[in-house]
Formats: sequence, C-alpha cells, structure tokens
Amino acid sequence: MAVNPKFAAHVFAVEGNRPVHTLELYLDFVCPYSAKIWKRINEEVLPYLRETKPGKVEIIFRQLIQPWHPSSTLVHESALAVEKVAPEKFWEYSNALFSAQKDYFDVNVVNETRNQTYQRLAGLAGTVDVDKDAVYKLLHVADKPDGDAYNIGNQITNDIKFITKAARQVSAHVTPTVFFNGVMDNSISSGWTLDQWKEWIDNNVV
Repeated sequence: MAVNPKFAAHVFAVEGNRPVHTLELYLDFVCPYSAKIWKRINEEVLPYLRETKPGKVEIIFRQLIQPWHPSSTLVHESALAVEKVAPEKFWEYSNALFSAQKDYFDVNVVNETRNQTYQRLAGLAGTVDVDKDAVYKLLHVADKPDGDAYNIGNQITNDIKFITKAARQVSAHVTPTVFFNGVMDNSISSGWTLDQWKEWIDNNVV
C-alpha cells in the first residue's frame, strides 16, 4: 500500500532509489513487543541490510493504535505532531518514544489529564531538538466547546483517523504485524534474533 505523502517520514529506504522489496511494520508505541522488534530492526537488521542488500528494501513504519492501552492514541498523536513540525526528526523521535514507552503505560498516565500527558510527550520531543511548544500546540485539546461542538479533538485528529482507517483496510489488528511485499507474514516474530532475521532476509530478499 502506498504511503500518503504527508506521512513520508514513516518510510526508511535502505539506500538506493527504487527498492525491490517493501517491509511494512505495524507497531504500537506502548506495546512491549513492538518496542522489541523496533530495537532489533534499527540496531541490527538495518545495518545488515545496508551491508548485504543495499538498495533492495524499503521499510515502512505503520502506526497501529491499540485501544486497550488508553494512552496509545495520545502517544501516536505526538509522533504525528512531530512529523508535522520536523519530519526529519520522526524516526529519531520514534526511537525516543519506544525507549521511554513505560513512562506512558497505564499506571504512569492514569492520574494525569489528557493535556498533561501531551505536555510530557511534547517535552520528550524537545529532547530530540523538536520545538516542544509547536508540538504541544498541535496536541492541546480545549476544555470548552466550540459553539455546539464538544468532540472537537485537536489538530492531529484527522491524521489519526487516516492511519486507523489504513490499518483497518488491510486487517492489521495486533502488534507487531509485518507485511512483506504487501502480504502479511505471520512467520516474523518480535522475538527473532539477528541470525533468524538474516536467514529470513537471505531467503526472501533477492
């Protein structure tokens, strides 16, 4: 599935202009298994691909909100806000979110207001040199209605709708879910070692 141009920062091409293969990662920022596969991909798989399969693989990060984690929506909103403010920082901010994901687990947000959580997320964006005030401005939700409108959301709401519809369209439900060349590959596990990834890559990436 093609990437909407406004979400271009979700794409990480491993060198080359026209990759042969596409690896799509449907991940949730507050899912421990998503963090596990993200870490392996970024720290070990990407270097292996650069070394052995340059120009062959395009990796796409597909954000997949898991509603049983109430903070999931807020955290994903923050990543989309960062992409609007500083798209070149999206991947780095995603790394920061996965590294700090426990800070946004249920027990660490349950006594906060929604805007307080947004403030913390904007502060995290500031740690990777993104304008935290600009991020918070996109996330902030007013506490008064706009005329007769009470469910007004924020400036990221429409983007959240888009990524949610996109995931539903391909029946991605759990995280992590991986698609290879447009087809769901349930053999890929968040628990894979680098050696298991190497074997899979050598068998599938031509």
